[in-house]
Amino acid sequence: MKPISCFKAYDLRGRIPDELNDEVAYRVGRGYAQFLAPRRVVVGRDIRLSSAGLADALCRGIADGGADIDDIGVCGTEGVYFATFDGGYDGGIMVTASHNPSDYNGMKFVRQQSRPISGDNGLKDIQAYANAAAFPAVARHGERRSVDCNAPYIRHLLSYVDLAKLKPLKIVVNAGNGGAGLVIDQLQAHLPFEFVKVNHEPDGHFPNGIPNPMLQANRTPTLEAIRSSGADFGIAWDGDFDRCFLFDENGAFIEGYYIVGLLASVLLRAERGGRVVHDPRLTWNTIELVEACGGSAVLSKSGHAFIKQRMREVDGVYGGEMSAHHYFRRFAYCDSGMIPWLIVAQRLSESGQQLSQLVGERMSKFPVSGELNYRVPDAKGASAAIERRYAGAALAVDRTDGLSCEFPTWRFNLRSSNTEPLLRINVEARGSVVLMREKTAELLDMLRAQGAVAADA
Repeated sequence: MKPISCFKAYDLRGRIPDELNDEVAYRVGRGYAQFLAPRRVVVGRDIRLSSAGLADALCRGIADGGADIDDIGVCGTEGVYFATFDGGYDGGIMVTASHNPSDYNGMKFVRQQSRPISGDNGLKDIQAYANAAAFPAVARHGERRSVDCNAPYIRHLLSYVDLAKLKPLKIVVNAGNGGAGLVIDQLQAHLPFEFVKVNHEPDGHFPNGIPNPMLQANRTPTLEAIRSSGADFGIAWDGDFDRCFLFDENGAFIEGYYIVGLLASVLLRAERGGRVVHDPRLTWNTIELVEACGGSAVLSKSGHAFIKQRMREVDGVYGGEMSAHHYFRRFAYCDSGMIPWLIVAQRLSESGQQLSQLVGERMSKFPVSGELNYRVPDAKGASAAIERRYAGAALAVDRTDGLSCEFPTWRFNLRSSNTEPLLRINVEARGSVVLMREKTAELLDMLRAQGAVAADA
């Protein structure tokens, strides 16, 4: 039996059908049931053409492993998170490959209370059981039924805003290939907003390209729709809409880093002294805003499993990554692509300001390079060379996640990707775009001297 090769650091992801197919999905379902021994499991899926068949095979595996399955159908990853914690299930699985191309698919796994299963926290056990395929006999086979949890999910999303304070904003919503549009349509009846819908209808053929707003080319439709409609701001989502990306009223893309600070400042108004968990790639803006609001900023390694664990440890009210993952205590410490823009919409309604005004000062105060990704023949050697050059003169050196070096007027983080063979670099400065660019160029010159090539070159 062919070993399963598509288990990654945080989830399962592979090309259809060579790496991931119905036979693999069935074995993964059996392995999940063998590892977790659940009674009741939630399964959801994205709009990809392969997702329904994979979900069927996965559910057969789980049922043959003795667990009952509640199938919640097409949803975002946060739909599985919500159903798992709200319904008191023993676990949940989302069939999705997020922002990967249409010929990929995958799965994301959680246990009770939507705690992540990843890395050494069970994912390797599931992989081992699925590969061994020596599944134990069970007393009974589970049953599968269809369940609609949309109504409580929508109520929960709306609980993050005061409907009476919302103004009739015009908002561009770019669902990429339609996945997030299903939720927008359900929210629309409850909100005073006018939605300008772009790429809104679900289409598993991905006619609008890879569902990844981080790609520059994918931002153009949102930008153009904002400018042509005169919208107050815009939103674009990735394939399973666990991330949302915001654009201001001029169509300018807002780096996720600045949204972290904005959301933290809003949520800390209701809980002064609360803890906000953040990643080490870009930090100064977040720390300053959190402390100004009477909160405590807590550093965590990047990645959803690490952020969620740290949030539970410190009971964080909110957690944010510059990659546009936003985590909320009331959402079982999970990430949502819907809650952030709702909070931003209320902040715009209350302040009377435009989004560019809400984040513009922070962007000027802490300009950033944006995450730069490079392929390097010897990543360890390249990282060591940069550490030798900078660490000795740094005011502070942190190795929570890669290498962070801090100086009086600038800082950087250099880390290896958890999911791809890349080095990722982020640079920020205090009040000087010129300095930020100079230091970024300096670091990139060092990487190129080590044979680095831009990942998108």
